[in-house]
Amino acid sequence: MKFGIVVFPGSNCDRDVAYVTRDILKQPTRMVWHEDTHLTDLDVVVVPGGFSYGDYLRCGAIARFSPVMQQVVDCAQQGKFVLGICNGFQILTEAGLLPGALVRNRDLHFICDRVELKVERTDLPWTQAYSVGEVVTIPIAHGEGRFYADKKTLAEIEANNQVLFRYAGDNPNGSVNNIAGICNRQGNVLGMMPHPERASDPILGGTDGLKLFQGLLERVAAIA
Repeated sequence: MKFGIVVFPGSNCDRDVAYVTRDILKQPTRMVWHEDTHLTDLDVVVVPGGFSYGDYLRCGAIARFSPVMQQVVDCAQQGKFVLGICNGFQILTEAGLLPGALVRNRDLHFICDRVELKVERTDLPWTQAYSVGEVVTIPIAHGEGRFYADKKTLAEIEANNQVLFRYAGDNPNGSVNNIAGICNRQGNVLGMMPHPERASDPILGGTDGLKLFQGLLERVAAIA
């Protein structure tokens, strides 16, 4: 499986993801500059965390118009896997690949902590290595991570079982329905505010995030 990790001006978690995919999982990994429009060789596209374009206007609003993003949209429409982490999640909502929006945290403070997440479903490659209802610990680091959607959109998200992760216990940012991560209706696009790549090596204090990447590899290997 070949991973592509998009790099915008201001991305700062791109190498963290590459460490997991290339060094831990031993998978081919290519760093994709935001002006690159050639993604046909990739199986998985990761839009990483950071502060793309300095978060000017609002998080993800400028990155959404980078040349690479039309190709990311095309990959998603072709059924390829697309993962947006933190700022990447914000960019995917701005690009219309995921519903809802990410807005300022409830208390208007940047939060850097570890949180507990409840796994809501395990019938998708992203979460098949977990158990339904399993509680995992994953780091967060964001100032605009409060998931918001209007009542109609929220009802559709819930009805279509698009919530993959919810905050368990304390809700750190005020997200509606404790939502921490959602997928599109097809299940091939995932956006989440917590950073699974920061919980994928024992030296960092936990490996709960590694299961997300391992589950994806196992599903694709089974299909192949």
